[in-house]
Amino acid sequence: MSELARLLDETRTALAGTPRELLGEVVTPRLLGIARSPSVRLCGEAWRLGVLLLSEDAVFATGEVVRSREPARRGYTAESQRERAGLAEAAFRGGILPGVPVHLGWRRLDLAAVESGADAKPLALIDGVPQVRWSPSAGYVALATYLTERAELLRDPPLGAT
Repeated sequence: MSELARLLDETRTALAGTPRELLGEVVTPRLLGIARSPSVRLCGEAWRLGVLLLSEDAVFATGEVVRSREPARRGYTAESQRERAGLAEAAFRGGILPGVPVHLGWRRLDLAAVESGADAKPLALIDGVPQVRWSPSAGYVALATYLTERAELLRDPPLGAT
């Protein structure tokens, strides 16, 4: 077993019993060839570990997170607000309860490619050590330390965290 696979398996074991978050994708259903309002189709669950989403059998790079909410007429000062509200309403149309977060735009990471030396952002193998880039402007840090810290935060969140 590779070092990368071992780290991910240890993290899965450490997180057993902790809540996961939903993974979804936006779909536009069609009825008689006519596009309907977009909705979110559920694709699974994963633990959110910063820039990574860890499921039972895969690891993903995060995308966007929205909380489901019922459609309502609202005024927006920015188009980006309108787009995020549309995604939150699409999650509601997909059957996700209001207030529940759902991850959209995530990307499955190819662990074999990482282990062969390819850069599968945010993961990379540098000098044989699995690394993660936790921010586009930050450098790489050891994946082992990153996963340990993130798993601890998930198991025992700071007071007042949601």
